[in-house]
Amino acid sequence: MGRAFEFRKARKMKRWAAMSKAFTRIGKDIVMAVKEGGPDPDSNARLRAVIQNAKSVNMPKDNIERAIKRASDKSLGDFKEVLFEGYAPHGIAILIETATDNNTRTVANIRSYFNKCNGSLGTSGSVEFMFDHTCNFRINAEGLDPEELELEMIDFGAEEVFVDEDGILIYAPFESFGDIQKELESREIEILSSGFERIPQVTKELNEEQIADVEKLLEKIEEDDDVQNVYHTMKE
Repeated sequence: MGRAFEFRKARKMKRWAAMSKAFTRIGKDIVMAVKEGGPDPDSNARLRAVIQNAKSVNMPKDNIERAIKRASDKSLGDFKEVLFEGYAPHGIAILIETATDNNTRTVANIRSYFNKCNGSLGTSGSVEFMFDHTCNFRINAEGLDPEELELEMIDFGAEEVFVDEDGILIYAPFESFGDIQKELESREIEILSSGFERIPQVTKELNEEQIADVEKLLEKIEEDDDVQNVYHTMKE
């Protein structure tokens, strides 16, 4: 198995751990998708993907429809996707994806977390190059041969295909998302969820005391309402 499999295995129990946080994140994703491509999922591929993800974490249909309706209100402010980069103690690189309607607030908050935990907020591009930006799809495995599917999906950018108890996972570079989504939909293969991740190219092993130092910072960052995802180079 490749890096994507190991990365997924390590993070599986941590992602979307709190249901309320998951709904908040997806609600922002819906707003950004609707603002970008309109409220009709049939003509908005990004919105279709977000709705699939909402269903995968059991977000009620009423909540989804309410979020789409709210996002269509022109008086609602836009959320901007902003990437933050920096270092935790012990040389661990951190990449933070946020969705914010007040960048001044978000910058101040993120900087304060780094300062309080002996980290340092970096400049744009300071650590992003240490991570591979990938996309992923989880699909229904019923009636599919994973090995055959992998050979077929390579033509659309897939790099790894593997099976777990929840279906078949496809990993590919970020740029291949649209091509793979379109191909899966054209084959009427059920997409259970999809998304993007940043996989560290190299990880660093720390002792227990050092891990505690890094996790103190990670916890502060992850609790922030503007934060969507946090990635780091600490070996898990």
